[in-house]
Amino acid sequence: MAEVALDAIRRELREFPAVVRELSVPLAMPYLDKPPPPLHFYRDWVCPNRPCIIRNALQHWPALQKWSLPYLRATVGSTEVSVAVTPDGYADAVRGDRFVMPAERRLPLSCVLDVLEGRAQHPGVLYVQKQCSNLPTELPQLLPDLEPHVPWASEALGKMPDAVNFWLGEAAAVTSLHKDHYENLYCVLSGEKHFLLHPPSDRPFIPYEMYTPATYQLTEDGSFKMVDEEAMEKVPWIPLDPLAPDLVRYPSYSQAQALRCTVRAGEMLYLPALWFHHVQQSHACIAVNFWYDMEYDLKYSYFQLLDSLTKATGLD
Repeated sequence: MAEVALDAIRRELREFPAVVRELSVPLAMPYLDKPPPPLHFYRDWVCPNRPCIIRNALQHWPALQKWSLPYLRATVGSTEVSVAVTPDGYADAVRGDRFVMPAERRLPLSCVLDVLEGRAQHPGVLYVQKQCSNLPTELPQLLPDLEPHVPWASEALGKMPDAVNFWLGEAAAVTSLHKDHYENLYCVLSGEKHFLLHPPSDRPFIPYEMYTPATYQLTEDGSFKMVDEEAMEKVPWIPLDPLAPDLVRYPSYSQAQALRCTVRAGEMLYLPALWFHHVQQSHACIAVNFWYDMEYDLKYSYFQLLDSLTKATGLD
């Protein structure tokens, strides 16, 4: 009897993503030609947890015209920033039986620019991606070039952003599939970003496993070694690469339907909280994003229930 009930729950979980998709998940990324009024943004996008790309939202930022590699060199080239360094471009990702975090190096931004412009070499792949509000804390000289928040979004969400982050890196730098507890407004100033997205309702098809955390260390000869973080607890992470999924090991993922989009210079992606995302970029892409803490409301609780049921029934 218990097994019959369990099978019924598994069946419902497998059917749930398609039901949600039919009701509220766009088949292609919607575009807005201008920033929406705060009420419309909240009503049409935040409440239904739907992503969109917003054009003409950054036109008044000096950064959109000014930010280039030569401008960054002249303005903040001597400023030290935290740089993630990995052997293959994957920071915070599953490698073998480990969840591996990048080596963190403090480098003058000019060193990163030298690598991006082909003037110098550095072991591994470099990515300025430290997400603890690294723009105001590490590069405050750039703040006059953009707004400190997104006014219409701040009004809609009833709060200021928790963090404002600066992103700059090589084309080989990839962000592995994951989700965040933030309403994310991602702004591309130069180049382009390629997003692969899944709604939270695809959770029954997205595998998680527990991994021993480790960190890359860059040795003196320029090679990398993994060092276990023995004081840290195991980390739940998604082992699957959505660009080349192992469907023999994770057959359920074949039922998930990714939403792909490219965010180009001058465009802003609204990425709702809890959406799974995998990110690639063009070489030397420059971007800024604003993280607004999500509301821990009924939507969050329903997602936690979906997550718990997926784990308890052994679907992931």
